[in-house]
Amino acid sequence: MAVTKQKSVWYCGECGHKQTKWSGQCPQCARWNTINEEVEVSSSSRRFDAQPIAAGRPMRLKDVALSETPRIVTHMKEFDHLIGGGIVPGSLTLVGGDPGIGKSTLMLQIAHLLTQQGLIVLYVSGEESVEQTTMRAKRLGIDNDNLLLLCETNFAFIKAQIEQVKPDILIVDSIQIVYKAEISSAPGSVSQVREAATEFMHIAKGHGIATFLIGHVTKAGEIAGPRVLEHLVDTVLYFEGEKQHDYRMIRVVKNRFGPTDEIAVFQMQAKGLVEVSNPSQIFLEERMKGIVGSVIIPTIEGSRPILIEAQALVTETVFPTPSRRCTGLDQNRLALLLAVLEKRMGYQLFRCDVFVSIAGGMRILEPAIDLGLLAAIASSLRNRRIDPETIVVGEVGLGGELRSVPRMESRIKEAIHMGFKRFVLPKRNLKGISEELRKKIMLVGVDIVDEAVAALLD
Repeated sequence: MAVTKQKSVWYCGECGHKQTKWSGQCPQCARWNTINEEVEVSSSSRRFDAQPIAAGRPMRLKDVALSETPRIVTHMKEFDHLIGGGIVPGSLTLVGGDPGIGKSTLMLQIAHLLTQQGLIVLYVSGEESVEQTTMRAKRLGIDNDNLLLLCETNFAFIKAQIEQVKPDILIVDSIQIVYKAEISSAPGSVSQVREAATEFMHIAKGHGIATFLIGHVTKAGEIAGPRVLEHLVDTVLYFEGEKQHDYRMIRVVKNRFGPTDEIAVFQMQAKGLVEVSNPSQIFLEERMKGIVGSVIIPTIEGSRPILIEAQALVTETVFPTPSRRCTGLDQNRLALLLAVLEKRMGYQLFRCDVFVSIAGGMRILEPAIDLGLLAAIASSLRNRRIDPETIVVGEVGLGGELRSVPRMESRIKEAIHMGFKRFVLPKRNLKGISEELRKKIMLVGVDIVDEAVAALLD
C-alpha cells in the first residue's frame, strides 16, 4: 500500500506562489489577502492518471526529420489566421476572458465547424448542464451528431469518457471546475488547477487530441490560477472588449505554432460571434467628422494595421486637484504626455481636467499613439479641430522629440485604403517610403512636438 503524507502549504490564489506559512501579502505578485491554505498530498503511488503512451528517447539533432506542422482548418478565417493557419493536432490551448464575453459561444461555433468536417468533438461542460448547453447550441443553429456533450467535473470520469469516445477535439469548460478526488483542496484551487491542466496536457500529447481549456480571469484581467497553467499550454488566447459593446477582440499572448500578438475581431450578434474582416471600418463607422479633440491614429496589432479614433476632453476644473482619466490606454503614458505639453508648449493643464478615450472599447499600449493623443488633447484645449482627413502617428520622447515607429508602410497603406489624404509622421520615418505611396497620400514629416501641433492646428 502506498504511504501517503499530508502537510499544509500556502498558495497565492493570484499567481500560484507557494510558501510554508501564511502572510498578508504575496511576496511574488504583491497582492494582499490572496494567500490560502491547502493540503499538499505526496504519495509514492503514480501521480498522474493520464500517462504518456510511450517513453521518449534522446535523438541527435541531425536525425530529427522536419516536416510542415499538420493543421485542422476550421474555415473561420479570422480564427485560423489568429492561431497561425489552423488547429494543430495534440495541441493544448487556453482560452481566457471575462464572464459572459463569449468564450463558450466561440468554442461551440468552432466545434460545429469541425463536426461538419467529420471530426468528433467532445464538449465537457462542468458549469452548465447538458440541457443549458443544448439551448445555447440551438440558438446558434448547431445540430450535428458528431458533437458530444458531457456534464462532468470529476477528472477520473472525464478521462474514462475520453478513452471510450476517442474524440479528435476536446473542449473543457472550464478548467477551474475540474477536480481530482485524491486532492483534498477545493475545485479551482492552485493545486487542483495545476494537476488537472497537467493531466489534460498528457492526454493531448499522448493521444494527439487537440484540447481547448476555457479559463476564468482575475479582477486584474489575468488567467486565474498558477502561472504554470500558462507555461503548460501551447497557445494562450485572451478575450478583450467590454460587454456593453458588440465587438470582441481575441489576442494571442503565447503561440508555439505561430506568431504572437495577433488579433481577431468579432461582433456579437443573436446568432453568435461574426467575423470582422475590416476592423478599421468598424471602429470608424460611428465617427463624427470635424469635432474638436478627435484624431485618427494608425496602430499595429500583430500583423494587422488598424485605424482607431482617440478622443480628448479638456475642461477647467473647480477642484484643487484636477482629474486625469483615460480609457483604453496606460494612465502613466497619459501623465507623461501632459507633462510634455506643459513643458514644451506652455499649456497650463494643471488647471484643467483631462479625459482621454480610445473609441470602440479597444486597449492600445504601443507608444506609436503618443503623438495622436497629444494632438487630441491640444485640439480640445485650444478648441480647434484637426482636419478629419488627416492621420497622426509618432512616439513622443521626454524632450518633446518625435521618435520613429516600426512598420510605417503598413500604416500608410491602411490610411490610403480608408481614403485619408494627409499623414503626419516622424521625419525619420520618411526614409524608405516608396514613391508610389508618396503619390497617393500627402506625407508631413515633423521632428518635435511644437512642429507637429503647428502642422495640425494652425
